[in-house]
Amino acid sequence: MTTLVLLRHGETLLTPGRRISGSGGSNPGLSPAGRGQARATADALAHRGGIEAVVTSPMRRCQETARSVAERLGLGVQVEEDLREADFGAWEGLTFAEVRERHPDDLDAWLASPESPPTGAGETMQQVTRRTAAVRDGLLARYAGATVLLVSHVVPVRTLLRLALQAPPHTLFRMEVAAASLSTVTYDEDGTATVRTLNDTHHLN
Repeated sequence: MTTLVLLRHGETLLTPGRRISGSGGSNPGLSPAGRGQARATADALAHRGGIEAVVTSPMRRCQETARSVAERLGLGVQVEEDLREADFGAWEGLTFAEVRERHPDDLDAWLASPESPPTGAGETMQQVTRRTAAVRDGLLARYAGATVLLVSHVVPVRTLLRLALQAPPHTLFRMEVAAASLSTVTYDEDGTATVRTLNDTHHLN
């Protein structure tokens, strides 16, 4: 059995206001609160034990979170480009209420179909799914039987959970994945996935 522990990065200054922060935006680092969350997560994962590798998105907030955990665990950090957040095009930096006000038709289309991009040539959810699934498959082959920590973002983490559940695309918007939350998926030898935990934030209390 191979285990992927999915960690969303800690907060940035954009997180509390729920502003869209994808791979096409300002690439913020962790806020002071986010750095505290990363330390708390590192402590929790050190107590848990068993993690054999740390893999992260290239974006600053993820790399900072991953380094905090990896240093605590005595591990290195591997960067996977395709674990980056979706590119939200012209929606970067906005709230969804602002997107609804400025680009209502584009938002409706995006919510209705994984093949519809955000305004301004952003990335479709279908494109994110393809690259995220490719990373998953590569890690399952490379780390068969091991436990691997993946540090990523809302959309890639939700995508891995959705694929594990074999759920339809629209369920992507029905999952809460809080900052610095942990979710866990195990994979049997035949590739059968089981979601063991979802959006666990107990370590932050």
